[in-house]
Amino acid sequence: MEAPKRLTVAICPVMTQPQAQRIADADPRIDVLWEADLYAPQRFEGDYQGDPAWRRGPARQARYEAMCDSANTLFDLPDRSASGLKRCVEANRDLVWLHTMAAGGGGQVRDAHLSDADLQRLIITTSAGVHALPLAEFALYGVLAGAKMLPQMQDFQRRHVWAGRFLMRHICEMTVVVVGMGHIGRMVAKRFADMGATVIGINRTMRDVEGVEMHPDDDLIEVATRADAIINCLPGAVGTDNLISADVLAATPPGLIVVSLGRGTCVDEEALIAGLRSGHIAFAALDVVAREPLAADSPLWDMPNVLISPHIITLSARETDRIIDLFIDNALALLDGRPLRNLLNKQLFY
Repeated sequence: MEAPKRLTVAICPVMTQPQAQRIADADPRIDVLWEADLYAPQRFEGDYQGDPAWRRGPARQARYEAMCDSANTLFDLPDRSASGLKRCVEANRDLVWLHTMAAGGGGQVRDAHLSDADLQRLIITTSAGVHALPLAEFALYGVLAGAKMLPQMQDFQRRHVWAGRFLMRHICEMTVVVVGMGHIGRMVAKRFADMGATVIGINRTMRDVEGVEMHPDDDLIEVATRADAIINCLPGAVGTDNLISADVLAATPPGLIVVSLGRGTCVDEEALIAGLRSGHIAFAALDVVAREPLAADSPLWDMPNVLISPHIITLSARETDRIIDLFIDNALALLDGRPLRNLLNKQLFY
């Protein structure tokens, strides 16, 4: 594909004027479309979704869609939705490039059900890697909470019980299985390896990762027999739904700890719940679930051995700025005819 001479970038999510201006100032060949009244008010610094109670209204929605339809580049999905993306792609034949704010933006693109022709004409990149550090922190947090029996200790504290001695687990004595060895999985693996754990990585394609015993997906059940903890770092891609299956969870030793921070659809949630009820799974820390928001009647809410985080672990005041840094690097690469980072695999959607 011939490099475009200019980029006209429509800002789709909530963004401050200085942030939008930083993109415009990155190169004279970049124009930015941003109108303050088209975005929901921020609830806190770094909030790129905005107040969920805010409504754009018909007139502003028409202006917003016209802005997206006049750009050749989209910074995230219009209306942050698959349906918004599909509408815009079909209406805007000049669209060249889409960058998703989500690291796993391929799932959103897949859900848009774009035609093969539209998929092929677009350059699509994701924010993979930007969220690796905070997610790795959550993985450590979740395994530590389970290994150090946080629910039991909190129960003792509430009941003013100075309990007798009981055993705890230590990461340096554990085998941690990381499922999905992309940017996030590799960072998770490094953190656990640095703490002395035996780390096993599972990935669709084999790659060498220092300090990690690597295996292909087909070995997951066999590897699960050694797992003290399983960390879901999988994207919502072709072939990942329920990859951490009932059979995988059943193959693990009693006392398993599960941390889910990729996509919730990658874990068999019914089997997870059954394992938590029986005690075979000792603890689960879930930043993602199969269907979000989690249904009010889900048993996961009330299980004492479950920690629920409502898909917020990556949020920080600097998150949008880190994504902007990546976007600017890719924008300059596209304008200069150089390879882009984080190109989406349009067959597997990751």
